Amino acid sequence: MRNILVTGGAGFIGSHLVRLLVNKYTNYNIINMDMLTYAGNLENLKDIEDKKNYTFVKCNICDVGKVNQVFEKYQIDSVIHLAAESHVDRSIVDPLLFAKSNIMGTLILLQAAKEQWNANFSNHIFYHVSTDEVYGSLGDEGFFTEQTPYDPHSPYSASKASSDHFVRAFHDTYGLPILISNCSNNYGSFQFPEKLIPLLINNIINNKSLPVYGKGENIRDWLFVNDHVRAIDLIFHKGKLGETYNIGGSNEWKNIDLVKLIIKTVDRLLGREEGTSNKLITYVTDRAGHDKRYAIDCTKLKDELGWEPSLQFDEGIEKTVIWYLNNKEWLKNVISGDYQAYYGKIYKN
Repeated sequence: MRNILVTGGAGFIGSHLVRLLVNKYTNYNIINMDMLTYAGNLENLKDIEDKKNYTFVKCNICDVGKVNQVFEKYQIDSVIHLAAESHVDRSIVDPLLFAKSNIMGTLILLQAAKEQWNANFSNHIFYHVSTDEVYGSLGDEGFFTEQTPYDPHSPYSASKASSDHFVRAFHDTYGLPILISNCSNNYGSFQFPEKLIPLLINNIINNKSLPVYGKGENIRDWLFVNDHVRAIDLIFHKGKLGETYNIGGSNEWKNIDLVKLIIKTVDRLLGREEGTSNKLITYVTDRAGHDKRYAIDCTKLKDELGWEPSLQFDEGIEKTVIWYLNNKEWLKNVISGDYQAYYGKIYKN
């Protein structure tokens, strides 16, 4: 029996992880703690909400008293920490929010774990889920490894880098048993449509403009969310404490090429002539401090723990597009008036 606290479990990646853990480990109690901000949605977990080994707690990770209460009430023995503000554009608009949530929120969880576990750390784990953006930007060649120096360029990546450092500091100073993973860009079902792939799908469906930063030359490594949570599961159970593991899809795409692939796929599945929606592409002013290229070397994860991506990108995109086309009501429900106002502000020329 384990009592595992998953923070941010109503969000995109978190909901996929919670579902996997609840269904796979019926002898674990999974406590999902989420503030239910704009990106947290309990509709993502309707299929497991009545499971006996699942509990939802609404809580802000920055609420010291409530966090400690959750640790005490549910006798938390392990944490998988995903709760974070994660959209780079939002961090440029409001960096203080990102510092509070991503740095102070992580520190509050670390302190709660240290105090509640009372320095008896056997059979305890604090697993912190981070991002490849902490490493900065790559040139045309090379890959991020676990030894790559940190070089964050946005308020978002700086806040995640800081939280990574605090997690390691608690390991080195107090002996807290920690794990860290740094992942590349995720895609899949239940992703809030401020992120590129669901935004494109939704806009193509509705014949709205498809905003592309600069010339669309920035390169990202894309990871199917189900493969990401499989990796988290593997690292949590078999990873070496104190270590960092990079998780990537080995799947680099220029943004403009990705946009055209999404257009081709959505048009075909909607019964339109492929490429019809190319006319919707709109080039907008580039993001400040825009990293040129991310690419992850996940050799360590593959060699030590035997992880591999489960599918090719074309197959993952096909599955993702089909899910959004079959769940238009979900899309409609998550796109609020506030989001529409924000969207117009961020993507204006």
